[in-house]
Amino acid sequence: MKHKHCGLFGVVLVVALLFGLGSVCYAAGRAPENVNCDADIHWEIDMDAKIIQFDCALGKHGGEPALIFTVGIENVSSTAQRYRINIFLEDMAKGFGHLVPAKGKPPVVEPGKSEKVKIPFIKVEKESKKILVIVKKISN
Repeated sequence: MKHKHCGLFGVVLVVALLFGLGSVCYAAGRAPENVNCDADIHWEIDMDAKIIQFDCALGKHGGEPALIFTVGIENVSSTAQRYRINIFLEDMAKGFGHLVPAKGKPPVVEPGKSEKVKIPFIKVEKESKKILVIVKKISN
């Protein structure tokens, strides 16, 4: 009798996970049109977001050498959203996250509007060749 309950629990758990994962709605591998970065990039982008700009360049930030990403995100949903972008330099074991927009009252990107952010990786003196980019909407 105990085994029947475990089996039922397993089925309920699998169904709940499938519905939960379906509601997240990520477009894994969906690359933006404008990418100015010579790297192998894996994209995980929320369906309510569109990356309209993705640039990387070596430069300085706060007087230190840095690999600087410029990222533009457009809200393609019908409601105001706030996003979190994470960039992982997988070949360098480094990562950084940023809220989009970083501040505001309320801190949201309106439908059809876009916001651009700069994300510096300080003390990084060469471009990464393997990058993971994750964009998620977060609660406002």
